[in-house]
Amino acid sequence: MRAVDTRALALLGGLVILVALIFVWQGNAYGVRMLAEAGCLAIVALGLNVQWGYAGLFNAGVMGFIAIAAFTSVLVSFPVNPAFWESEAPGMLLVTGIYLAIGVAATYLVSRSDRIGVPKKLRTVLTVGVAAITYLTVQNTLGPAAEIIEEGSSFVGGFGLPALLGWTLGGLVAGALAWAIGRITLGLRSDYLAIATLGIAEIVKSFLKNADWLTRGTLTASPLPWPVPTPNEIGFVAARAAYLSLTAVLIVTIYILLQRGWASPWGRMMRAIRDNETAAEAIGKDVNRRRLEMFVLGNIIVGVGGAALVNFGGIFDPSGFNPINHTFLVLIMVVLGGSGNNLGTIFGALLVYVIWTMSEPAALILFRYGASWFQQIFDIAPPSDLPTRALQMRVFVIGLTIILVLRFAPKGLLPEKVMKYE
Repeated sequence: MRAVDTRALALLGGLVILVALIFVWQGNAYGVRMLAEAGCLAIVALGLNVQWGYAGLFNAGVMGFIAIAAFTSVLVSFPVNPAFWESEAPGMLLVTGIYLAIGVAATYLVSRSDRIGVPKKLRTVLTVGVAAITYLTVQNTLGPAAEIIEEGSSFVGGFGLPALLGWTLGGLVAGALAWAIGRITLGLRSDYLAIATLGIAEIVKSFLKNADWLTRGTLTASPLPWPVPTPNEIGFVAARAAYLSLTAVLIVTIYILLQRGWASPWGRMMRAIRDNETAAEAIGKDVNRRRLEMFVLGNIIVGVGGAALVNFGGIFDPSGFNPINHTFLVLIMVVLGGSGNNLGTIFGALLVYVIWTMSEPAALILFRYGASWFQQIFDIAPPSDLPTRALQMRVFVIGLTIILVLRFAPKGLLPEKVMKYE
């Protein structure tokens, strides 16, 4: 125990020194921005750790849950667009929503018709037919409304509510999407969940990117409101520091709640399901239901962190979401820090993001020094695209880091502590 604690203190102390050096090198504005973004990603990583570290669920579509939560936050908190509300489009969208609600309800009822004696094959055919009719009806009513919105008011705008409310609702919407996916896939083999989440992520991104009437698409929506004073109000560094403070409060709160839950009988049950599913089923535990709980809970946290991350950037750009930045980088944070260990996840998020952001300027300095030295010796002009090549070093450095960690610390830098019960 003492060795692990000493190791944790040494790693955290080294990270603090590294961050301090970055502040000295790049300045306060850059350092605070880096920490604020890393804090938002740490929240996302905590959500993924609930799924992967606690329940062994591989979520390959973190990007999709971040995107849907960020859009929800924008819809809730972005300023009201008067041109939209003064047009006939709201009424048309209301009619479309009613058709959609009726169609969803009808599809659900038909899917349950086997309980009243309808053959299962006929039930499937009827369900697909009702769903197709619902889709065509909604498309036919939504098309004219979308054209009116795009021509008259650009897009729907938002409701002008507090940004924190947008983060909360964003997390809930991400959790609702997770519930819909989990209900279908968690009863199947684990690889189906990875395939489903990966596909859903791309579907969400494609929808948000092409729904110009709803999101402005590639035209982007900005500036996004902050839950703290903006740089125009209190200054650049102070505003970023306030945002960082808010994310730190969220991290501490989520960390304490997860730690208490993981140490409770509920947490012991989840460890039993993760480590030996057959034994857990043998003593009467509903494995699929508990996994669904973890999947939904994890994505609620992912949604809150994703909404905070996008709001901090100040711009909602659906095309800006990509699997490397918003899925696999987060997975690397969890694996490198130590899956199943919340402190290790937070440490991994901060360390990986520091490496991710600083590898570019560090590589650029090395490239320029090497090019100058090479020119002096061989009289050959350096390439003109050194900044682009330095940016590409991010992926190489992260890949090298994860290989070294998995080689010398396969369970992560701060692995999960084995819980023993007398």
